[in-house]
Amino acid sequence: MLPQPTTTPTPLFSPSTIVKDLVAGLVVFLVALPLCLGIALASGADLFSGLLSGIVGGIIVAAFSGSQTSVSGPAAGLTAIVAAQIALLGSFEAFLLAVTIAGLIQIGFGVAKGGALSAFFPSSVIKGLLVAIGVILILKQIPHVVGHDADPEGEMSFNQPDNENTFTELFTTFAGDIHQGAMVIGLISIAILLLWDRIPALKKSLVPAPLLVVIAGTGLSFLFQKMGGDWTVEGSHLVQIPIAESASEFIGFLRLPDFKQLVNPAVYLAAITIAVVASLETLLNLEAVDKIDPEKRNSPPSRELIAQGCGNLVCGMIGGLPVTSVIVRGSVNVNAGNKTKLSAMFHGVLLLIAVALLPKLMNMIPLSALAAILLVTGFKLASPTLFKQMWKEGRYQFIPFIVTVVAIVMTDLLVGILIGLGVAILFILNSNLRRPIRRVIERRLAGDITHIELANQVSFLNRAAVERTLNEAGEGTRLVIDATESDYIDPDVLSLIRDFTDNIAPKRNVLVNLVGFRTKYELNDVIQFADYTTRELQEQITADQVIDLLQDGNARFVKGTRLNRDLGRQVNATAAGQNPLAAILSCIDSRVPTELVFDLGVGDIFSVRVAGNVVGTKSLGSIEYAVAVAGVKLVMVLGHTRCGAVTSSVQLISNGQNAESATGCQHLQSIVDEIAPSVGHDHPNSDNESAEEFEKMVDEVARRNVLHTVSLITERSDVIAKAVASGQVKVVGAIYDVKTGHIDFLTPRNSQVATA
Repeated sequence: MLPQPTTTPTPLFSPSTIVKDLVAGLVVFLVALPLCLGIALASGADLFSGLLSGIVGGIIVAAFSGSQTSVSGPAAGLTAIVAAQIALLGSFEAFLLAVTIAGLIQIGFGVAKGGALSAFFPSSVIKGLLVAIGVILILKQIPHVVGHDADPEGEMSFNQPDNENTFTELFTTFAGDIHQGAMVIGLISIAILLLWDRIPALKKSLVPAPLLVVIAGTGLSFLFQKMGGDWTVEGSHLVQIPIAESASEFIGFLRLPDFKQLVNPAVYLAAITIAVVASLETLLNLEAVDKIDPEKRNSPPSRELIAQGCGNLVCGMIGGLPVTSVIVRGSVNVNAGNKTKLSAMFHGVLLLIAVALLPKLMNMIPLSALAAILLVTGFKLASPTLFKQMWKEGRYQFIPFIVTVVAIVMTDLLVGILIGLGVAILFILNSNLRRPIRRVIERRLAGDITHIELANQVSFLNRAAVERTLNEAGEGTRLVIDATESDYIDPDVLSLIRDFTDNIAPKRNVLVNLVGFRTKYELNDVIQFADYTTRELQEQITADQVIDLLQDGNARFVKGTRLNRDLGRQVNATAAGQNPLAAILSCIDSRVPTELVFDLGVGDIFSVRVAGNVVGTKSLGSIEYAVAVAGVKLVMVLGHTRCGAVTSSVQLISNGQNAESATGCQHLQSIVDEIAPSVGHDHPNSDNESAEEFEKMVDEVARRNVLHTVSLITERSDVIAKAVASGQVKVVGAIYDVKTGHIDFLTPRNSQVATA
């Protein structure tokens, strides 16, 4: 897991953020109010228990949480579990005891750093969760927008308590169960929200559109009340907070857990179920809200589990439903422009005030106005752009994503997430089964070397693929089995490799090098052949074979299949002496690291580097040593496209300038003089030449400069000229393309040296 960037959190009461947080908290409060009631109704619990959970989630959980965006409360994903456990335990008080114990378990999860589990959630599932919630909000809020309130607000599952499902509820609505007063309020509310987002001056104003929607909706409700008839928005289409006539009656709404049930095993099973499900939902929702946070902050998951545990502990002790981080509230919070967790805490305070002091006023708010806010939020979450993005990322991302979306919409939040996770895991397993190893063949004079690089995790599921690869090794093959990157290798796979190395390979005359195997595998590294340049190899190889090796290495570099070499072992093996195959005169350009672009190991080449890959006294002396003393079989001049030295030379020559007077570099002119013959008359003579034409011309000069340097090497060095004449060595030229990484050999294979 990559270390998370550390940032200093903004103070809760910073003058620069407090107004935005209070506005966002107000918007979240307006949305959370009917959700708390609806989830309690769908769970088969008292309405007041849902409100208590919202208050605790806003005040207690937010206070302990490290997230600046997440908002907690009663969760739609737990409604089925809550209803089932209340029925199973026989009383709501026994259920409260289970919630209390679940809170303690969650605190334990958090202390034990259980939040690290969130690092293993596939991003495709997280994005699928976001889109699915958006789709559900759209489908579920359409009936409420037009006044069809048979299904409780906040109920999110496909199969509903009113014996309908998400789609049949829509059919029932469109069949005529529409309240015209509520519908007008809902449609006007949507129009206000959309208009507010499209007019910059309104969007930047301190007045939040959802607040205006609620005020306008309540005002229209009063107006329609006076009109009477079908326009009257009745109690069933309004928020319905339980009203306490006195402080004692309000306190009487609180419920205590039944501690006599501590000896009931079913209570503990219920507690574990609630703790596990609530923790999973919290971690997923936390990741999802972080995804849409415009400031891209990272919420500490283990601390969040502790905060949720504290919240559930309090809920269980006072009569509330279990709480989790809730994606709907969190997304509304982010869309409302919150900056710190003060918005979540303020929403909890507003819920408390509304329930304790202003229930009659809150009960005047039409549900259709609040449904419009959620509907528009749904459209923002289920963005077509996200569908296009996931489609472009390929089937391994898109299929788990779309399965998660469909599964959540067609079942409920928990079941859908589990299905999405299951599909994502199957794709991960399929990917591992398809590629448990990377197999690369390296051509060598003494025989091709097959590099088998094991994956990070090699399980028993990969045994067949490993066995098949080993069995493909024919007579005389040389294998390198590399476990450097492996964190885990199944004992069955280790046994297979051990049996092949000890018994099968010797009978087939197969040499095996084992590299990178850890002590715990009880399989020691074994070196049966040299996979670096030895004196014997240097003596036997020809210049053309060296060219083949270099071309193969560059092909691997371009494809991204470079060999995983044991460089430390090669350092030790070459400590006593070197036997390079080639000397390569390249440019000092940082984009052309010679050993990398040819995929070479330690001791394979001499590397001589000078700006413009020109040949001077010192560089020529180095090449002479490589040929006459070290015995290389190939001398290569390696130029490259977009060469800075060539570009500067062309510009200086075209402008008639001296290098020292133009740049202040007193020794640069000697390099320009070496490149000058290759410039010829092609240098630009017009300011109208396009950048593309100039670049093409510079690349052509670089190519000619390579060939010119190739010819100068044999002209200026008798030692190298004699070696070329005797067939001991070849001098060749090549150009590296900085755009593609491909190297083009300029010298014909059948010539010993090219001429400019």
